[in-house]
Amino acid sequence: MYYAILCEDVDNSLALRQRARPAHLERIHLLLDQGRLLVAGPHPAVDTDEPGAAGFTGSLIIAEFDSLEAATAWADSDPYVDAGVFRRVVVKPYKPVLP
Repeated sequence: MYYAILCEDVDNSLALRQRARPAHLERIHLLLDQGRLLVAGPHPAVDTDEPGAAGFTGSLIIAEFDSLEAATAWADSDPYVDAGVFRRVVVKPYKPVLP
């Protein structure tokens, strides 16, 4: 089943994100290589693809896991969590319908 991992950043998270980004992306690419990733990306703090110094307010990852517990454990071990980027992480089952 798919699970949505909704992450909310702490204020002024850009420097924290930049330091942990390579390790974070490595894990995302692993999901992609395993054919389990539906979508992943950050939420820009301003209405543009490249927010610059404004940074980001959070992230969304939708990926396939065996259970809610497995998805939560994966989310809890993200390098962004360890680096203090996320203020809050919510993991919910997700059912793709469209397109």
